[in-house]
Amino acid sequence: MVVLVLVVAETQVGGNMYQLESYTNIKHEIKPLIEAHYKEIALNKDKIKLNPDWKQYARLDRDGALRCYTARKDGELIGYFIIIVSKSLHYQDHLFANNDVIFLAKGHRKGLTGYKLLKFATEELEAEGVSLMMVNTKIHQPFDKILERLGYNKIERVYSKCFK
Repeated sequence: MVVLVLVVAETQVGGNMYQLESYTNIKHEIKPLIEAHYKEIALNKDKIKLNPDWKQYARLDRDGALRCYTARKDGELIGYFIIIVSKSLHYQDHLFANNDVIFLAKGHRKGLTGYKLLKFATEELEAEGVSLMMVNTKIHQPFDKILERLGYNKIERVYSKCFK
């Protein structure tokens, strides 16, 4: 199968390429990374099974709300940072960006690859006119120092309770 990849923005740093790509063009190659992400990061796996709503992702992409920032090494997808951008319900004059998922394959976490992916996405969203960006991290897999280095501030605590 031939896949044409629509790249909206990109920058190359060292051997890695950081890009804003269309979900439609990466949906097939992202699946193995999402499965690895789930196995490593997800909580409550005994009750909540991985089952992405691909149609919802496609709808958000069609509506212009989804941003898929990717990291590639020699053309291979090694990481992603998926963001949903929308007008704020409380501050309608502002665009807010909220992360859906962020993941970097284990073999690529040494060095600055994750930092550069986050930096690229942050700069692109700021240039797009986003007023506020929210990034969630898991307590058992934090990357707070990277976010703080990029100028993010810790602002909330989030609690969850699994009912299923």
